[in-house]
Amino acid sequence: MTFESSKNLSAIGALLMVIGFLGAVVPYAGILGLIGLILLLIGMKGLSNFYNEQGIFNNALYSIISAIVGGVVALGAVVILAVSALASLGIDLADISDWATLGTDLGALFTDISDLDAIFAFLGTAVVGLIILFVFAIISMYFFRKSMNQLSSKSGIGLFGTAGILMLVGAVLTIAVVGLILIWIGLILATIGFFQMKE
Repeated sequence: MTFESSKNLSAIGALLMVIGFLGAVVPYAGILGLIGLILLLIGMKGLSNFYNEQGIFNNALYSIISAIVGGVVALGAVVILAVSALASLGIDLADISDWATLGTDLGALFTDISDLDAIFAFLGTAVVGLIILFVFAIISMYFFRKSMNQLSSKSGIGLFGTAGILMLVGAVLTIAVVGLILIWIGLILATIGFFQMKE
């Protein structure tokens, strides 16, 4: 793969990820983001070969893997905790007849303020899932920042370093909505950096 094709794949992939970040507003943006992620990884592999710096690709790959693992672990924890919370309410998910009244039972739970333990169990489930996602988001962006820093030092384009820092700070600030905005801005800067690259 040539430098030009690697650069173009990375730039187009990053641009599609920027669009994919707007999934709530743009229809099918999530699919574009996934395609962009794949193109970005392929392009980063080519760039790491061109610069003879395997850390560029490896750290980007570790970033993606940790994000996927974090999502799976968070989902698994939420499902396990939700099933145990439902079991504490006397709802047996193995019994098909309990499925028919599940919505009514949950509605009654949240309208009946007297059963605070069950409500806290469900809220605790959501909090555990968010904490797991938060930790893995920071780990993921830490690896992506390393990849961007290595690319910045090899290419001489400082925007990659700035993008990496913004995305890591954004991951730390995902508790507030401003963190997601910083990650999006970091993706935009990385996109601009890829388009500015010269052999």
